[in-house]
Amino acid sequence: MSAQQLFDHIRRYLGEQFQLSPDQVKEMLPSFITTLATHMDNLEKSLGTGDPLVIGKAGHTIKGALLNLGLTEYAELAFRIEENGKSGDTNTDYPALVASLRRMIEPLFR
Repeated sequence: MSAQQLFDHIRRYLGEQFQLSPDQVKEMLPSFITTLATHMDNLEKSLGTGDPLVIGKAGHTIKGALLNLGLTEYAELAFRIEENGKSGDTNTDYPALVASLRRMIEPLFR
């Protein structure tokens, strides 16, 4: 999805889900994106711990942020990171999953 398509989807979702006016969405969207970027950075940093439980917690956090923006498909990938991490799975290629998630949401940060 292009950045414009992502933003349009998020605007519609926020308006419909939370009954927000276009002006309210416009005012709140930058802080939602900033929060999402922070959670993405934290997820990437969690990889450095090598601890699946820490990675799983970070996956849980970003999953919630993605769901709050209506990005369900992206949240599914975060959920996979969360579940595998919380189960202590050391065979999962967390760096590859996190890189995929980064590629998916990167257009929002440009």
